[in-house]
Amino acid sequence: MKQTMIITGVSQGIGYALASHFAETYEVIGLDIETDPQLEGVTFFNVDLGDPESIAQTFTAIAERFEGAHVLINNGGIASLEKPMTALDVETFKRVIDVNLVGTFACAKAFLTLNESAEYGRVINIASTRALQNEPDWEAYGASKGGIVALTHSMAVSLANRPITVNAISPGWIHTSNEALRDVDHLQHPSGRVGEPKDIVRAVTYLIDPANDFVNGHNLIVDGGMTKKMIYEA
Repeated sequence: MKQTMIITGVSQGIGYALASHFAETYEVIGLDIETDPQLEGVTFFNVDLGDPESIAQTFTAIAERFEGAHVLINNGGIASLEKPMTALDVETFKRVIDVNLVGTFACAKAFLTLNESAEYGRVINIASTRALQNEPDWEAYGASKGGIVALTHSMAVSLANRPITVNAISPGWIHTSNEALRDVDHLQHPSGRVGEPKDIVRAVTYLIDPANDFVNGHNLIVDGGMTKKMIYEA
């Protein structure tokens, strides 16, 4: 019998790749505010991660259809927001925090109920290297991802009495569009290339392995070495 995996943000990008891959080995439940991507083997629920009531209703519906859940991947959220502080209103800032950070917490809290009787559990929170370094005008997004890393650390400690590990993955540049890449885009990475969604799939595969229970509270950076590269102005 397949174990159950819940993935948020499955309509595109990294979430789509995760759902497509793990549907072969898990009973995958996909959550997104966008339309159903019609992925084979994925049960889809529409949810607004910025609305705690929407999340609560969705997880109640999941509990009615499935016996429990073993893996939660908090991937969904507002993917980017680049706006000068002088033009960034407080309500927009709060919306990013509500969707990306509060939504991650609310889904994890609801997952604990579904996982209560299980002998194994994994929570993977998708953060970002923008939690560690950033460009101008990314305050809302960077703050939300930094909060996810801190939340991951705290949750791992708080859940020490349960067979659950909590880890984060911080992707760097992961190419998810059809936009053409230049040689310079690849060569600026110490690994020699821009990242692909399958790089995050492999990282998740490692962290959800039942044998890897000694990796806990960790933020795994998957960025081709870019956060270790010192850059000076020409």
